Amino acid sequence: MIETKGFAVQDAKSDLAPWNFERREVGPHDVQFDIQFCGVCHSDLHQIRDDWGGGIFPMVPGHEIVGKVVKVGSHVKKFKVGDLAGTGCLVDSCRTCDNCKEGLEQFCSNGFTATYNSLEQDKKTPTYGGYSNTIVVHEDFVLHISDKLDLAAVAPLLCAGITTYSPLKFLGVGKGHKLAVLGLGGLGHMAVKFGVAFGAEVTVLSTSPAKEADAKKLGAHKFVVTKDANQLQSVAGSFDFILDTVSAPHDLNMYVGLLKTKGVHVCIGVPPAAYELNPMGLIFGRKSVVGSLIGGLPETQEMLDYCAEHGIVSDIELIDIKNINEAYDRMIKGDVRYRFVIDMATL
Repeated sequence: MIETKGFAVQDAKSDLAPWNFERREVGPHDVQFDIQFCGVCHSDLHQIRDDWGGGIFPMVPGHEIVGKVVKVGSHVKKFKVGDLAGTGCLVDSCRTCDNCKEGLEQFCSNGFTATYNSLEQDKKTPTYGGYSNTIVVHEDFVLHISDKLDLAAVAPLLCAGITTYSPLKFLGVGKGHKLAVLGLGGLGHMAVKFGVAFGAEVTVLSTSPAKEADAKKLGAHKFVVTKDANQLQSVAGSFDFILDTVSAPHDLNMYVGLLKTKGVHVCIGVPPAAYELNPMGLIFGRKSVVGSLIGGLPETQEMLDYCAEHGIVSDIELIDIKNINEAYDRMIKGDVRYRFVIDMATL
């Protein structure tokens, strides 16, 4: 077994603190890479607090992981020692269901293995995430990382990046479309970057007027304060797509009213309570409300390659791991522009 250092919570009420554990030895098809940077996702906080239930403790969070390969198994063909590598939200899946065969491992019919707070495919061995110094992953779930970009700023692409890239690509968002991005946080700022890169006219919908300058710097063409009734009315029935990144409670019916006929509202944020949706708002306009998760392995690699080609990374604040609990407090307050990334050299 490989002795590993990390930060973990021992239960849903404790803070993250140093914790040593063991990872499996490198098998024939495994890649071991030492973690240089790990992004901090809002879902990390949800999971360590067991907001979604079923928490497996002790828990080592982190699924935006990048670093350098230090060992490969005897049958590994895709990586060699010294390569830059990354792992996102998945470390395994059944490989045999129709979704997995289609490269949609995130929808594995038999249950994918998440990078942390999950069980390996043996359904009994817990997984531990990227708030640690090294990780061992099957080569099929390891991604190639370009050396063209700032490695720390690449880390959030493994979750925030693919979570926004995937639905925009699936829906064919591009030139001639009007895209609204609801919420300008870790997900929202990536949605703006991709929407602009794809050629859409991008409007940011936000409750905070103070974010207008940032939205424009990110490339957004327009900005609407959703608490301003006049501004909201000015964009009624105007959007082809709304990408909803908000995890706080909000009125979905209001935003459906901003869609054009045949418009699509895409939910990628997860509010704590179920939406209340009036079907009349959908029926009169053939509008749709859809959801999207992350992406499968092929699409995630496609996204990383696209970002390397177009110079797209996340806007980050690099932190020392000893400040992670403080970072969570700031994240709850929205006090981050726009993603915390842990420098794992501080572990």
